[in-house]
Amino acid sequence: MNWEAEEIMTVAAARALAGRVACFVGIGLPSTAANLARRLHAPELVLIYESGAIGAKPSKLPLSIGDGELAETADAVVSVPEIFNYWLQPGRIDVGFLSAAQVDRFGNLNTTVIGDDYRRPSVRLPGAGGAPEIAASCREVILIVRQSRRSFVERLDFVTSVGHGSGPGDRARLGLRGKGPVMVITDLGVLEPDPQTCELTLTSVHPGVDPETARRQTGWPLAIAAQVAVTPQPTAQELELLRDLVKRSEV
Repeated sequence: MNWEAEEIMTVAAARALAGRVACFVGIGLPSTAANLARRLHAPELVLIYESGAIGAKPSKLPLSIGDGELAETADAVVSVPEIFNYWLQPGRIDVGFLSAAQVDRFGNLNTTVIGDDYRRPSVRLPGAGGAPEIAASCREVILIVRQSRRSFVERLDFVTSVGHGSGPGDRARLGLRGKGPVMVITDLGVLEPDPQTCELTLTSVHPGVDPETARRQTGWPLAIAAQVAVTPQPTAQELELLRDLVKRSEV
């Protein structure tokens, strides 16, 4: 079957949730991938949304964290303070799934403003929401971001959520509980932080993508692993389930 770049990105992200127990889900591509994972290989995966829904099982993609179907299909609905104070901040959630408008070489995220002047930005983005806490406290964080020089930047216009700060030791110095970003999945491939430097390194490309293409679409000199893997192509089942999920949400 033929597939689009966004489809293989979403499928790769869903595969990354295999074996996970609980996932704190952001709206958009993270939610699409997480709900696809539940339909594919992780039926017991507990999806948690910051509105307070625990164990949500929506039949279509939620429009926002306040989508009524999240509460209707959840195992439990608790208050927002309980989600953050009891479940997230103590490190009880093993993976957070986020997206962003900008990401830098250390996996720090911007979802606040584009432009140097915070008060008069060229673009005002949706804002932080729960992303800073998710990035700080989940045991691991997976990012899903479309790769371009506009989104993969040398310097963030605003640091909304801390990834690995400016390098090794920053998370510990800041008192952040979780490991931070362990994987960035894009429409070109997969990046992972170098164990020594914490700098994002291209470790896998999607079929038909040359590593140099990913480098050209990055706003800093992208490190490329000595051995770059190739993402397995989406299966017919993965594409069928993903397209059905998207179609349900368009009705």
